[in-house]
Amino acid sequence: MLNTISLHRSKLGLPANERQLVADAVESDADEIFFDLEDSLAPGEKPDARSTLIDVVRDNEWTDTGLSYRINGTDTRWWYDDIIEVISAVGDAVDSVIIPKVTGPDDIRTVETLLSSVETNTDIDAGSIGLSAQIETAAGINEVVDIAHASDRLGGLIFGPADYAASIGATHRTSEYPGHYWHYPLSRIAHAAASADLVAIGGPYTAPDDSEGFREACAHERALGYDGKVVIHPTQIATANEIFSPDTEEIRRAKQIVDTYEQADADTIPAIEGNVIDLEMYRTAERILSRAKEANLL
Repeated sequence: MLNTISLHRSKLGLPANERQLVADAVESDADEIFFDLEDSLAPGEKPDARSTLIDVVRDNEWTDTGLSYRINGTDTRWWYDDIIEVISAVGDAVDSVIIPKVTGPDDIRTVETLLSSVETNTDIDAGSIGLSAQIETAAGINEVVDIAHASDRLGGLIFGPADYAASIGATHRTSEYPGHYWHYPLSRIAHAAASADLVAIGGPYTAPDDSEGFREACAHERALGYDGKVVIHPTQIATANEIFSPDTEEIRRAKQIVDTYEQADADTIPAIEGNVIDLEMYRTAERILSRAKEANLL
């Protein structure tokens, strides 16, 4: 049975063949765990990793933790079996499939077509398994709005900074750049996600010992409208959960906006601190309170 996890603050990635790390991951405070069949595995490891993934899904309880896995790209020889083998075996426990290196909406539709067939053949409820698109190439950034609207199954867009940098020939000397190094792709992905009512997830910060750098990256992404971040080490979970949750002042102000708007009569224009509360402000405040409740902050 699929869980009802709706928070996406921390998305902990594990290589699909790292069986010994799973128990600690499941007991962690990560909102979601995803198993990787792509970049973290050598080509010769991929087939056996599928079997390991199936075993660890069967051996653990997923009702309190979101569960997804990343397939190989649709331009590889592995992705087809990544879908068929895993979903046929444990699809009823999987919340979503992450598609890497998405360059256009056809990548989404290709995976969706195969996924629908596997659901039908294994008596899984049609459409119950979601999709997430990882945007990590120049072509993907160019097509990101069409990607965001490619399928009703799509639930989120994930930024992949390392492969994106490679695709545009960027250097990694970010300290020499006068501004936020990833502002353009992050903003473009956030706007596309919002236009389709999807979550936006920041890519991994690959220096787990640099806690201040990780906190700063989370804060920048939260300011741009992101809902969470890929984490590669359990020590990053608490920071991601903190930054991508509403703080005390946000909650207080959201409650004030909602209460004022709902208590206003037909002849009164609701306002707080001299600012008119319009419908969009009210809906934004409602979303903040909803997240606060999900995070047990209310």
